[in-house]
Amino acid sequence: MAVSDNLFSSILYDKITNMKARFHAFIGGRVQGVAFRFFAQHVADMLGVTGWVRNLYDGRVEVMAEGEKEALEQFLAELKKGPRLARVEEVEINWEDYQGEFLDFSIKFSGY
Repeated sequence: MAVSDNLFSSILYDKITNMKARFHAFIGGRVQGVAFRFFAQHVADMLGVTGWVRNLYDGRVEVMAEGEKEALEQFLAELKKGPRLARVEEVEINWEDYQGEFLDFSIKFSGY
């Protein structure tokens, strides 16, 4: 009985730790004109995160991202740092349910 309990616990742990999720973020500071979108796309591709990034008219960058929760947390940590010339001052993030909406991570050239 203990073996099946351990197996069940292991399967449950894997499901919990490998959950897929989604976030919608708005990043403010010096984040436009510093290759932030290209940085975000590169990091997302390395982590297997899908979604998009775009500049907004108010100077912020908007990010919609989906993937494994752990990968998203790593992605968010990198977004909070930004590329070398960026200065991230604020990050507003809303976690959402995974939708499976995207095949890759792209740069949107709209939002103005």
